[in-house]
Amino acid sequence: MQIMKYNFDEKVNRRGTGSMKWDAGDFLKMVGITERYDEETLPLFTADMDLPVPDPVIKALHKIVDNRIFGYTMANDDYYEAIINWFKRRNDWDIKKEEIVYCPGTVKALGIAVRAYTNVGDGVIIQRPVYPPFTSAIEDNNRVVINNSLINNDGYYTIDFEDFEAKAKVASTKLFILCNPHNPSGRIFSKAELKRLAQICYNNDVIIVADEIHGDLIRKDNKFYPIVKCADKVDHLVTCTAINKTFNVAGLHATNVVIGNEDLRNKFKKECGYEMPSPFTIAALIAAYNEGEEWLDQIIDYIDGNIDYIENFLKENMPKVKVVKPEGTYIMWMDFRGYGLTPEEVKKRIYVDANVILESGAMFGEEGTGYERICVPSPRPMIKEAMERIAKVFEDLK
Repeated sequence: MQIMKYNFDEKVNRRGTGSMKWDAGDFLKMVGITERYDEETLPLFTADMDLPVPDPVIKALHKIVDNRIFGYTMANDDYYEAIINWFKRRNDWDIKKEEIVYCPGTVKALGIAVRAYTNVGDGVIIQRPVYPPFTSAIEDNNRVVINNSLINNDGYYTIDFEDFEAKAKVASTKLFILCNPHNPSGRIFSKAELKRLAQICYNNDVIIVADEIHGDLIRKDNKFYPIVKCADKVDHLVTCTAINKTFNVAGLHATNVVIGNEDLRNKFKKECGYEMPSPFTIAALIAAYNEGEEWLDQIIDYIDGNIDYIENFLKENMPKVKVVKPEGTYIMWMDFRGYGLTPEEVKKRIYVDANVILESGAMFGEEGTGYERICVPSPRPMIKEAMERIAKVFEDLK
């Protein structure tokens, strides 16, 4: 039996730290996400954790502070070895040092890839409902969104391969951005699905950029496979990895893009420009990958508990809300359409009346209309309070 070293029920006060989640009320009002944000607001919309990072990471960062100098810093051999050893140990994935390209953020990496691998007017496939920056990475660079909508099987999403292949065959389609584990549905695509996607793209000269940054946050009874471990051909594959989600260090901007094909790697590097991680990023990554697995095991148990709590709470108190337990990520995708309300009416009840901020499903594409995304890696007492508030404002519609 695993002894719990960390107390994840403890609430850490993040107000006053510049937190996007806890201090951005004026911004959220300005952009129309919510009409209400005050000291009683419970924000569960941003994909970061309200849970403390591993102790080895904190110690490593203190060591950098104690050195008192924070100059230009290059990733060292320890940095690369930590990445290589992590993916070999956990995914049996052999990565070479020269294949790793540092980039300050996965969203930035997506935009770089779009510019590096396509031309203005080219088509880029995504699978909605999907994380909104996938769309902006394409449209903001004057490329064309090619939507291969996932098939919604009563909340469990699968791939429309016939539609995908037809769109991959179009001459102007040059890139596919894969999200696996999928945000917001929580699907982990199977080895067979990934192999088929990779083969279709290879056959049609379509490059795949795989966002796999949730790949460590997997339910205990599921298995995640990087696409490079499933494909027969890998020269057209580019994979985004990060410690940001896994170890709750998004503010340190620690994305590493793995590109085996030298030509694709050089194109990415040229578009990216010369980027250097901060000394804090380097120290955090080394500590997290080398000493963070005990913490990760415990955080996954805790997140699983939050997910089970929400699933059971909805069944008992809000059965009109449908949710399928995610296979990966720390996101739940809740279907409120059973109430027969407009999305605006649902949003008002949750965001204003209950004073809980989620993320509107419509932001993920029209396929998400009527859904709300909740990020659950917060202390369980906070999750319980949020769900009780939401249930209370829907009591009249039982």
